[in-house]
Amino acid sequence: MKVIEQSKVSPPPNSVPSPTILPLTFFDFPWFYCHPINRIFFYHFPHPTHHFLQTTLPILKHSLSLTLQHFFPFSSNLIIPQNSQDAPYIRYLDTDTLSFTVAESSGDFNLLISDSQDAQNWHPLVPNLPPSSTEQNNTRVIPIMAIQVTVMPNSGFSICLTFNHVAADGKSLHHFMKFWASVSKNRANNNDISLEQSLSLHLDLPSHERDRVNDPKGLKQIYLEELQDFDSKNMEFTGLVRDSYVNKIRTTLVLSFEQVQKLKKWVAEKCKDSHGTQHVSTFVVTNSLIWFCMIKTEQNEGDYVDDLCYFVFLADCRDSPEFSLPKTYFGNCISSLIVAVKRVELVGKNGIVAAAKGIEKKIRDFKSNALLGAESLMSDYRDLSKPGTSLVIVAGSPKLAVYETDFGWGKPKKSDAVHLDSSGSISLSDCRDGGNGIEIGLALDRSRMTDFISIFQEQLDNICSM
Repeated sequence: MKVIEQSKVSPPPNSVPSPTILPLTFFDFPWFYCHPINRIFFYHFPHPTHHFLQTTLPILKHSLSLTLQHFFPFSSNLIIPQNSQDAPYIRYLDTDTLSFTVAESSGDFNLLISDSQDAQNWHPLVPNLPPSSTEQNNTRVIPIMAIQVTVMPNSGFSICLTFNHVAADGKSLHHFMKFWASVSKNRANNNDISLEQSLSLHLDLPSHERDRVNDPKGLKQIYLEELQDFDSKNMEFTGLVRDSYVNKIRTTLVLSFEQVQKLKKWVAEKCKDSHGTQHVSTFVVTNSLIWFCMIKTEQNEGDYVDDLCYFVFLADCRDSPEFSLPKTYFGNCISSLIVAVKRVELVGKNGIVAAAKGIEKKIRDFKSNALLGAESLMSDYRDLSKPGTSLVIVAGSPKLAVYETDFGWGKPKKSDAVHLDSSGSISLSDCRDGGNGIEIGLALDRSRMTDFISIFQEQLDNICSM
């Protein structure tokens, strides 16, 4: 790995008022317990490095600057006042910039986009957030995003983002990425096109109206009190993060549309006598199968009849009647839904069905009350972080359409969340080959991955052959 350029990108001069302050909402505070998020995109580019630097890099950087005019929080800082009773906030100053690294790698592009590889392969492609600083009044100043572009000569390049989840959720991140990609693609086709002309192509602007977020339960104050003892000097809080990527394999599995339909039919048939189970969705059956396989590969000894296993997924609240926020709302606007099922039920022959019932019920509860149980979310997160807890977290969604992020050089050859290998998460996305299937990303140690794939394939074969 060779670093070619270390630079800074900011919105165009005077395009964002300075200072601009964005308050955190109660949706943002739980993400203080989350380590930085890493999302990577790989693109085919069969040209030498000097060609990339001369033709492509200027377009990427200029279109990024234009995009940051509207997505300015990503070039801003998270501000944590010295007085822990004062709420943190996001602040943009005209001196703020986003760290932008350009590197060259001798890595094998085809290996890097393969469906099975060492988890550590992607780590040199991931940027580090710049270190935090302290202002004169002991206020902590923490950068929110860093980007690294890495060229694999004559084969392709990657774009990897590291960002602080406190600032925004996945929907906001991918809105930013698609906006940047659209501006870049238009400029690649016509170098003289302006941002205003790009916007005429119906690019949606983000909404920063945080005062529209209702807080009917007073959650902001509850969460702020929970964070009184939080150490702002360590933003890589390890709360739900217990693993490392050493000796792990990263694997991408695909469920085709036909397989998903057979899964849905099978689960619906099994649940037809269950009162209350109303809608067996693609999300429900996919995660039920994954959760079942993950639990079957866990090595637990002794009597675990009363042992609970936990599954955490996120639900977008923008459309919830309690909020009715625009789809372009920028920030966090998601509820964390925690499903608990006894291990003995999950490992049984009807384990997939038990998982489906648990997940489906939690979705129904969310639809009737988007903030059900939200008062205890912070303490729930701390409990889930305890050693020995069986926890599976799902990140991403096929609805985010990550493979539609085209910068002008075609759709991504691969995209995934790099942090899966350290967070114990799995990821879901649309399929790079199109269609209505689902792509599943996970990272496990080698022996457990072998077991997982074996169990996954066996279950899928049995169900789809019926």
